[in-house]
Amino acid sequence: MTKVGRVVSDKMDKTVVVSVDYLRRHPLYRKTIRRTSKFKAHDEHNRCKVGDLVLIEETRPLSKTKRWIVREILERAQEI
Repeated sequence: MTKVGRVVSDKMDKTVVVSVDYLRRHPLYRKTIRRTSKFKAHDEHNRCKVGDLVLIEETRPLSKTKRWIVREILERAQEI
């Protein structure tokens, strides 16, 4: 299984936190709501920076909370 999301934290060594947005309908009011999930992903060479759009893939447990690995950086963050 793969997901696409934005890197929101790169403070840890070889780990990034990736935020994945998805849309769900409200069960009663039927309005579309944007929801967010955060996943810790393994970044072997510390290439990801905050704001990068990345492709993550599910893998075996690498630590207590890390079950994803960064497969590809799809888009680099804008330099300010």
